[in-house]
Amino acid sequence: MSNPTDKRRILVIDDSEAIHTDFRRILNPEQRRGRDDLDLLEEALFGPTPSRTHDVEPEFEVDSAFQGQEGLSKVREALEAGRPYTLVFLDYRMPPGWNGAETLRRLRAVAPTLNVVLCSAYSDYSWTEIFQEFGEQHTLRELRKPFNGQEVRQLALTLTAPKESASKSG
Repeated sequence: MSNPTDKRRILVIDDSEAIHTDFRRILNPEQRRGRDDLDLLEEALFGPTPSRTHDVEPEFEVDSAFQGQEGLSKVREALEAGRPYTLVFLDYRMPPGWNGAETLRRLRAVAPTLNVVLCSAYSDYSWTEIFQEFGEQHTLRELRKPFNGQEVRQLALTLTAPKESASKSG
């Protein structure tokens, strides 16, 4: 079993309970398991699959906040505890509180390099406006709702991957 501190920490800030459930289903390995009998049957019929037997996918610790103010508090608490989030999935619209842009402004003030994926079915702001204000395109992405589970998982894997100094070129 892995140590909880080994998990990649993700915060979902969205006013919809269903969205939080979707992210947990996509990202939590405990909820993705359940194919053990099928995997055993497949192995019995076709033999072991080398790529499956040696691949170990990272685990995610997914926390929830239902408004921007709550999300900002959780980010601050995580920083103070020395267990910062590596990624935030942030909704654009969360009535009656802060919208995604206001929440992002506040998040940038306390965690300027935090990776954020803005999520929405609406285009409240153009990407030009967002990048003019927030810059740092490598720490800011967009995900359109309804989202694709594979896209969410790939974003999470990519944006939470440990940074290696050897991979950066001068």
